[in-house]
Amino acid sequence: MAILLIPSYFGSISEYAALVQNEEVFFEFDDNFQKQTNRNRAFIYSPNGLQLLNVPVIHKKQLHQKTRDMRIEYAEDWRKQHFKSLEAAYRSSPYFEFYEDFFTDLYNKKYEFLTDLQFHTIDLVLKCLQVNKSYTKTTEFFKNPLQTNGRELANRKKDTHEFESYHQVFIEKHGFLNNLSILDLLFNEGRKAGEYLKRQTLNL
Repeated sequence: MAILLIPSYFGSISEYAALVQNEEVFFEFDDNFQKQTNRNRAFIYSPNGLQLLNVPVIHKKQLHQKTRDMRIEYAEDWRKQHFKSLEAAYRSSPYFEFYEDFFTDLYNKKYEFLTDLQFHTIDLVLKCLQVNKSYTKTTEFFKNPLQTNGRELANRKKDTHEFESYHQVFIEKHGFLNNLSILDLLFNEGRKAGEYLKRQTLNL
């Protein structure tokens, strides 16, 4: 099967389940940027519960901006803030130290365009998952794509998938938090994360 997905910044478990479960994966590369989506946001499990990590982007005055044209804002050191947040959330998780160097390298780089960061995170996660998966970037926008439409998986408000629970660092404090960033699953489950993604049920 083939699916169309939105590239995200360390996207949700549902996004990666769709990526892993489909033979052909197409990433939207010619859409208009939408605020408050996983395009530049990730949700992790912090000591205080749900925490949003946001990559600031430069908005221009024009009504619509293509996602591929969005540049990252560096007025504040968000890279340092994000890595510190990941450390606070997952330093005591079973697999954070195992993957730490990969993420140190990522946050030491400065990306001009949001899409460069998005696809670097996708490639990095696939490497950590030990999943050999190729994908295609679209060259034009189709309102009704030929592939299974997985666009709404990038919108946390519209994505209503419920997945089986797994151990989370602060689960005894706040309970199980569903469908967080793939980072939560990766740091808690390690190499078992790939099999977890394969057995989840998606309704698309």
